[in-house]
Amino acid sequence: MTPNFDRAFDERPQVQAAWLALNTSIKESMDLRRYELATLAAAQRLRSSYCCLAHGRVLLEQFGEPVREIAVDRRAAGLDEVDLAVMDLAERVVDDATSITDADRQRLRDLGLSDEEIMDVVLAATIRCFFSKTLDALGVLPDAEFRELDPELQAALVVGRPIAET
Repeated sequence: MTPNFDRAFDERPQVQAAWLALNTSIKESMDLRRYELATLAAAQRLRSSYCCLAHGRVLLEQFGEPVREIAVDRRAAGLDEVDLAVMDLAERVVDDATSITDADRQRLRDLGLSDEEIMDVVLAATIRCFFSKTLDALGVLPDAEFRELDPELQAALVVGRPIAET
């Protein structure tokens, strides 16, 4: 079955192809778990149910992360300081990128991230802004298959549009 997000780009497949190429290049340059954490934080802030559900499921299935706990209160979910700083930066990018200063980036440097790794977090958040806002502005609902997730997890990850019925 074709995911709803694929159908959203029926009128502009070249845009989807370009987005996919850019997103792939970002993901290839960074740790996948870190990409997923940054993406989840950005998606939550954007109120993108589709992206929260999709990336939350990756964190759960591929990394065994306590996704519901992370979504509800990541500071109490057992994440380390690097994970928290990455998620904080991703949120700040979504909220107001113009407010980010070198001191904000220095926090990540002090935790051992290189400037390249910090840029990767910024790129993961900014590419999420494009994709999430596009889907939401076009009224795309998360695929009905997300209803198979635990109801408590669904409740934590449905932060905007509801899951499609079918």
